Amino acid sequence: MHELPDSTITSFASIETDIQAMEEFAKTLANEVQAGYDPNLQRVTTAMLTQLPKASALMPELQSFLKVHNEVQNQTFANTFNFRDGTHVFATAAQSISEEYRSTDAYAHAKVTDVEKAFTDATTQGPGGETETH
Repeated sequence: MHELPDSTITSFASIETDIQAMEEFAKTLANEVQAGYDPNLQRVTTAMLTQLPKASALMPELQSFLKVHNEVQNQTFANTFNFRDGTHVFATAAQSISEEYRSTDAYAHAKVTDVEKAFTDATTQGPGGETETH
């Protein structure tokens, strides 16, 4: 028999609504990244890969600028993929949690370990749902 959770919740209908909202949010987020972000990702990353000409040794300030510019460009490049991949992990974890708790009784509640496991599992999947090996 389940014990009542320690909370001030008097209506468990809100829990069911939250799980449905989480599932809808996960689907919307994944679709938005796929439809709105991915198509532009190739165009943006191609533009960022444009190599600037080398600076003359007679212009150390320009050499310094180009070095910092390259470092920032590399970090921005990494961040564009990290955003896509991180958003996918978040959406996958939300979907997993909502699927696990969608059919549970009103007294069931997700534990922190369940949420952490959902994120761990989601990080092993690529953006297309395929399992990645590291």
